Amino acid sequence: MSNAPAPRIHGVVETILYVEDLPRAIAFYTEVLGLSPMTGNPERFQSFDAGQARVLLLFKRGATLETVVTPGGNIPPHDGHGPLHIAFGIGEADYPVWRSRLVAHGVEIISETRWDRGGRSLYFHDPDGNVAELVTPGIWPNY
Repeated sequence: MSNAPAPRIHGVVETILYVEDLPRAIAFYTEVLGLSPMTGNPERFQSFDAGQARVLLLFKRGATLETVVTPGGNIPPHDGHGPLHIAFGIGEADYPVWRSRLVAHGVEIISETRWDRGGRSLYFHDPDGNVAELVTPGIWPNY
């Protein structure tokens, strides 16, 4: 095994959530969070622009259990169960605007946190029970 340092990782490009009702989840992430849909397949998945070079993928739970053969190569099977967690970065000045927007859309805020570094978090559930979070800078040493 080499002791050479690993090449630099440029960031997490895709984050995946597994959902029971794909149309309902698409509506939530489009209408409530304002994400822009990109490519999708109504039977399996929907991709969203989640910010600079970032993609949120929603997969219908159980719809990715077989290898998908594409002209460019194979996509291995994957799936997830139970409530997962995702955090979206927001600006500090937008925190109260987001809080009001969620309440106006009938989304229950389950928790709010102020972090030692100065950041804030706003937690809520998506329609499938996944814990979504809106975070301002100052929660991590690198954010």
